[in-house]
Amino acid sequence: MKRSEIVALAMAQQRTPFRHQGRVPGLVLDCVGLYIHICSELGIEHIDTEGYARQPYDGTLERELDRQPGLEKISLNEAQAGDVLAMRISRAPQHIAIHAGFIDGHPYIIHSSEEAGYVCHHRLDSTWRHRLLMAYRFKGVDV
Repeated sequence: MKRSEIVALAMAQQRTPFRHQGRVPGLVLDCVGLYIHICSELGIEHIDTEGYARQPYDGTLERELDRQPGLEKISLNEAQAGDVLAMRISRAPQHIAIHAGFIDGHPYIIHSSEEAGYVCHHRLDSTWRHRLLMAYRFKGVDV
């Protein structure tokens, strides 16, 4: 699997409306739903958890990411296009995004954002960079 395939699958969901625990590509997705969609399309083994809080604050998201059979934790400094980024919103970690690569030397992300109301693609500016906590890579991705 190539990084460009991961990013393309995420980008194809742009403007899909946000809905907490949404799992219907093109209709409704949340941040985890976007990850599940990518895994399903690429045949990556994954565990989908239901019933999680809108903004998990007790380590649930980190535990779920750590137990994903298709992911491995990497250093934030190593993160590249196609990697999964875990972030805080008010507490840590509560949200995930896909690293979408660099445009004119600046990193971009794609994620399903409750704040925006849909899957969006934007620059990883100082506000979003401050939210970064950890990164994961899909096992078997071409580096």
